Amino acid sequence: MAPAAPLPLLPVLLVLGQPVLGAPGQGAGTWSRFARLPYPQDQLFLHDTFPDGFLWGAGSAAYQTEGGWRQGGKGASVWDTFAHRPATPPGSVPPGPAGGDVASDSYNNLYRDAEGLRRLGVSHYRFSLAWARLLPNGTAPLNPAGLAHYRRLLGRLRELGVEPVVTLYHWDLPQGLQDAFGGWASPVLPRLFRDYAELCFRHFGGQVRYWLTMDNPYVVAWHGYGTGRLPPGVRGGPRLGYRAAHHLLQAHAKVWHLYNDHFRPTQRGKVSIALSSHWIKPQRMTEKDLKECQKSLDFVLGWFAKPIFIDGDYPESMRSNLSSLLPEFSEVEKKYIKGTADFFALSFGATLSFQLLDSHMKFQQLESISLRQLLYWISSEYNNPQIFIVENSWFVSGSTKRDDAKYIYYLKKFIMETLKAIRYDGVNVFGYTVWSLLDGFEWHRGYSIRRGLFYVDFQSHDKKLMPKSSVLFYQKLIEKNGFPPLPENQPIEGILPCGFAWGIVDNYIQVDTTPAQFLDSNVYVWDVHQTKKLIKVDGVFTSKRKRHCVDFAAVRLQISLLQEMHVTHFHFSLKWSLILPLGNLSLINHTLVRYYQCFASELLRVNITPVVALWQPMAENQELPVSLAKYGAWENPETIQAFVEYAKFCFTSLGDHVKFWITMNEPSVKNLTYTAGHNLLKAHAKAWHLYDKEFRRSQKGKISIALQADWVEPACPFSRNDQEVADRILEFDVGWLAEPIFGNGDYPQVMRAWLHRRNSVDLYNFHLPYFSEDEKKLIQGSFDFFALSHYTTTLVGWEKEDALKYDHYLEVQMINDITWLHSPGRAAVVPWGLRKLLKWVKSKYGDVPIYVMANGIDDGQNMVYDKLRVYYIQNYINEALKAYTLDNVNLQGYFVYSFNDKTAPKYGLYSYTANQYEPKPSMKHYREIIDNNGFPGPETPELLCREEIASCPECHFFRTRKSLLAFISFLFVAFIVTVFFITYYSKRVERRYK
Repeated sequence: MAPAAPLPLLPVLLVLGQPVLGAPGQGAGTWSRFARLPYPQDQLFLHDTFPDGFLWGAGSAAYQTEGGWRQGGKGASVWDTFAHRPATPPGSVPPGPAGGDVASDSYNNLYRDAEGLRRLGVSHYRFSLAWARLLPNGTAPLNPAGLAHYRRLLGRLRELGVEPVVTLYHWDLPQGLQDAFGGWASPVLPRLFRDYAELCFRHFGGQVRYWLTMDNPYVVAWHGYGTGRLPPGVRGGPRLGYRAAHHLLQAHAKVWHLYNDHFRPTQRGKVSIALSSHWIKPQRMTEKDLKECQKSLDFVLGWFAKPIFIDGDYPESMRSNLSSLLPEFSEVEKKYIKGTADFFALSFGATLSFQLLDSHMKFQQLESISLRQLLYWISSEYNNPQIFIVENSWFVSGSTKRDDAKYIYYLKKFIMETLKAIRYDGVNVFGYTVWSLLDGFEWHRGYSIRRGLFYVDFQSHDKKLMPKSSVLFYQKLIEKNGFPPLPENQPIEGILPCGFAWGIVDNYIQVDTTPAQFLDSNVYVWDVHQTKKLIKVDGVFTSKRKRHCVDFAAVRLQISLLQEMHVTHFHFSLKWSLILPLGNLSLINHTLVRYYQCFASELLRVNITPVVALWQPMAENQELPVSLAKYGAWENPETIQAFVEYAKFCFTSLGDHVKFWITMNEPSVKNLTYTAGHNLLKAHAKAWHLYDKEFRRSQKGKISIALQADWVEPACPFSRNDQEVADRILEFDVGWLAEPIFGNGDYPQVMRAWLHRRNSVDLYNFHLPYFSEDEKKLIQGSFDFFALSHYTTTLVGWEKEDALKYDHYLEVQMINDITWLHSPGRAAVVPWGLRKLLKWVKSKYGDVPIYVMANGIDDGQNMVYDKLRVYYIQNYINEALKAYTLDNVNLQGYFVYSFNDKTAPKYGLYSYTANQYEPKPSMKHYREIIDNNGFPGPETPELLCREEIASCPECHFFRTRKSLLAFISFLFVAFIVTVFFITYYSKRVERRYK
């Protein structure tokens, strides 16, 4: 069986570079197309590189970063005025007390910013010219200081070999134009904007190949002149918002024609407009909802894109819905606006998405952040234009300093989606710009969030740039031109050792002690004439026969399902609370014990090894007898002795059938107090020594504890602080119970040091008990193997970003990598985490035999998601094989969680509906892996296990040809029977004639 990790992409994905043929309205097919793509293959991370010559850059905007609002003769902009207002209009968001007066002070730190660009290794830098710095009143005269500033910047970029991408207008309209004409509400503005652009082309055009006339006209028109949320703060309603947009489109077209007619022949540059958009997905995949999604994009992106890229006019959905509110273009104006862009400049991210998009623009559909689908929609809708992503990223909290993990993973997601759009969907994207180069003033959010690659301390005087972790991430990505495949990401071929335990888990087996009908001694008569029922005959009895294990129908059914799976081991837990309801031997549930005995013996009969846990905590009373749960549970030292007595009873009653014991299965450290964990460890150790001294010699079994051990990865791989946090969490989550048993007999030093620090600094009272020397000797080494349950991987960091996911006790921030696959229950699918965990166990505790006692994922009881489980099982086992083969981990077994949906809803390899068990595709896939003992390839040597060689060296020929031998046996028997009958009837005929 060849490895398939990751699973191969299906043909529907393989358009690889074929152009998307676009036309107006064709974008409406985007949602249905992506709904049909194969799951989960389409959502896997794509390890590939971008096309040669792909542009990588960073960007900034003048008002956000320049500062120097009164320096060098600069005039006031509408943002200066807005930020200095004593009170903001109702419904608007105050931008912050200081606004952009100083911000990042880029005006006085030009070479500082350029050094940041050099360090990143970008190919281009997008920045905007401050209109009011060049023309303080919006019109002549020209400000020489402003002109000199931008010439110095362009000169420095040329020295670094960095291509400038220059925005003429990024929201900071000169206040003089607002006061004199009413800003973009006036039809005079397009002409004035043309004059300003001509000045810029004349003075800077020789050094600039990429021009953007303006940024995000939707925000300027709608929130500047419609809602008044942003400068100039005019609350003119929809009519004025649409009029302002009308003038913005006219202004853009004038500037494009100006460049095309007078500057393009000599400067050979390109001009476009930066359009921003959200992405929207339907509530349901109905025709109505899909139309509403299309309308949402028309009203935001299409408002400006359709006139420019298609026909010079607004989308039909806007015309039919807005009636007289929407201005009209003349036929001459339509021709003038149509085609006024040399490429499609796209802005996508935090500025608009989920923030400045009015709720009614969503048309009751769901906003999303799928950049890939937006790129495909643009290609389909606007005839496959060349797309330049000129702004993209997300944000982190304003308090986040250097380790901006959340920012990194959003960046990773957006860039990967761009790569998929290019490689899978044939979208023509030629450049990407991260936003932004450095922290700055974030418009309506002020300084409450950060979006820069470089950290700026706004309270400091010199405003030094300090690289964040995202700088290292983006730098390496640029160097590699994407995400090239790495050897560790590739599946391997190979098989696991002889005697490897292939298992399945059921927390608690289905217990049904109802006796079979054959044990009923009553006599019945069938009333065939009237009731058609069986009627018991009073006073008449038959003799009773001895009970047999086959009388339990539930046992037979479960055993048959396990046989169908081809597993060698079955792991389940006993119910302490039911076996000894009072917590001691004064009351024993002998019927249940008999059931467990039968189940174990029947497993052995079909060559399946029972793996039995004495105790597994569950929600109700932690699965302890009520008398123990009532009086402190594991907090009470008496529970230790009660557990030892219970263990002794189980060893005595079941030990003849069970050779593989787990004392405690997955004790949850999240719900344990330090005292409870202390007593739990002593109880385990005493049970282990009891078995070792009194039962091992006769029963010849093995025993240990099974710990839950999810992997913990530093969110920022380059951060020492994040690595320390990850190490600390591993010690608290795994080392707490593992170190005393598998290590030195005491708790991890990391735990003791951390708790001492917390208690002394924060006046907490977290008391971690101490073991006596005798107790250390008792606990240390109380294992025969290391059993662990592993389900997922968690990212952790030290920077507090999200209060809901921050653990104040351990000072750890939980982070989510949104490029990872997630189950319906939001469990992350991270196969490599298992390999890292196994290596970590080996590095800490030596060459101990390891069993992965549970590994599985939920499917939401939706068969579509069982495909995710197929991927999960395939890849986690392949990572386990890597640990065994490449890392020399002493891996002895692997168990899938879980057996069926009846006992573990959403996790089973068998579904359970209408009293019927049905195997899911994931069960059949797991069975195939078991049958192959891993992932053998053409070069994998055949494995001959010692047992086979010793017992019958020549038997391998027959074992590998079972079907052929069965057929030959059938022919032989048929031949013998035929000869017998021929002989028999021949003799009868002879006698008759005699």
